[in-house]
Amino acid sequence: MVKLIKYRSRKTGLPPGTPVFLGEKKTEEVKITIIDYDRDNCNIIEPPQVEECSRYRDTPTVTWINVAGIHDISIIESLCKSYGLHPLTVEDIFNLEQRPKIDIFDNYIFMVLKLHTYNKEDIEVDVEQVSLVLGENFVLTFMETESEVFKPLIKRISTNKGRIRKSGADYLAYAIMDILVDSYFNILEAVGEDIEGLEEEIVTSPSRETVERILFLKREMLFLRKSVWPLREVLNSLMRDETPIINESTVIYIRDVYDHTIQIIDTVETYRDMISGMLDVYLSSISNRMNEIMKVLTIFASIFIPLTFIAGIYG
Repeated sequence: MVKLIKYRSRKTGLPPGTPVFLGEKKTEEVKITIIDYDRDNCNIIEPPQVEECSRYRDTPTVTWINVAGIHDISIIESLCKSYGLHPLTVEDIFNLEQRPKIDIFDNYIFMVLKLHTYNKEDIEVDVEQVSLVLGENFVLTFMETESEVFKPLIKRISTNKGRIRKSGADYLAYAIMDILVDSYFNILEAVGEDIEGLEEEIVTSPSRETVERILFLKREMLFLRKSVWPLREVLNSLMRDETPIINESTVIYIRDVYDHTIQIIDTVETYRDMISGMLDVYLSSISNRMNEIMKVLTIFASIFIPLTFIAGIYG
């Protein structure tokens, strides 16, 4: 779903680094989940207090802290402070209207990513921002709402499937990015099915709903493009910039995600061209129908106008 810029007025006049939640006000409790693991053990904890998260910062294990709900500034600010995050990073976590980006600091990497899900009931694309912080032995993720998208990854960690328990925090960050990039493929698959149905509908029985659907898809592809293009630069920066936080062995996997991103970009461009072509076909079909109607009206006019003229003269 396309989101317009809102809530920016809340930051007017404030100094840089001031944490202000730029989203809809909520009353739900912030849910924090800690997944702490190494080769031999895995513990999944939901701490009652945010202060308990700080003791995992300097452990030899890999720690993933996933935060669902960022509307409580005091909780998020406390967690970020305990992990030594820059005030501008904290400010960016609360700003939900950003495009994907990356900031590399001395002791951590901060990324803004997007999760796309297809809402079948409302027939629209929902977009949620995922802020990811990668440290030497920890990963922090911040989302506005709780999502099911990470459950398969958490299950892989808890059941020791694959190489994730044998790898460091950088591999965990890769696995999270891979899931988020896969969400683009899910959207494109749904859009591809819509395009196939619309192509047939345009030829057989175009209607007002048809053009509304075409315009909706065109708008969604535009915003999807604006989301995926900067993602390419994020991944490219991870591969190009030398940082001790990311091991060379993990760069190979990041390159695979980069290749998927290029594939997504190509598919988005193809779909945009197809949707624009469908709009042209729709307008042409409407024009042809109007021409057919005008032909019929012309025939009737050529028959009745002379009769009306004669009747007007002779009564």
